[in-house]
Amino acid sequence: MFIQTEETPNPATLKFIPGQPVMDKGTASFETAEQAQVSPLGRRLFEIEGVSGVFFGQDFISVSKTEDKEWFVLKPSILGAVMEHFVAKRPLFDAETHEAEEEEDHGEDNEIVSTIKELLETRVRPAVAQDGGDIVFQGFERGVVYLHMQGACAGCPSSTATLKMGIENMLRHYVPEVVEVRAIS
Repeated sequence: MFIQTEETPNPATLKFIPGQPVMDKGTASFETAEQAQVSPLGRRLFEIEGVSGVFFGQDFISVSKTEDKEWFVLKPSILGAVMEHFVAKRPLFDAETHEAEEEEDHGEDNEIVSTIKELLETRVRPAVAQDGGDIVFQGFERGVVYLHMQGACAGCPSSTATLKMGIENMLRHYVPEVVEVRAIS
């Protein structure tokens, strides 16, 4: 098995591509070891000193590190854990009933919200997945679109520019009711 790695715009996050599907649908984001307890691979990655976040995408795993660790130290351990998991054909989650994180519905899906979700799904999410992350719609209220940034997007130095210059401008162009886009934790 050959696992590719790619840098992301976030220097604290690397993207690991095992060459096979990771998630059948949706994504899963773990910001703490406690959150990762539902996943054997998530647990294993958090056992590596210096790992601060794990994100499962459709065909990749993004791993974030603490500031005090260097990638040349962490990368071999992470590669080993990912390879061991996939070679052993272990399940990604302990419970077969685990559902991938779904976008929460905050309010009625009126025409404006439907348009925003469609634009995010078709134009934004594929692009940020290329960079090892995801952006999930959280709500629309009084002209403000609320988005949750995950994986490499969370904490990325360029995420604010992407949010304001890219996503906000695109949404304002197609949906005049949108006046601002904000990231939420």
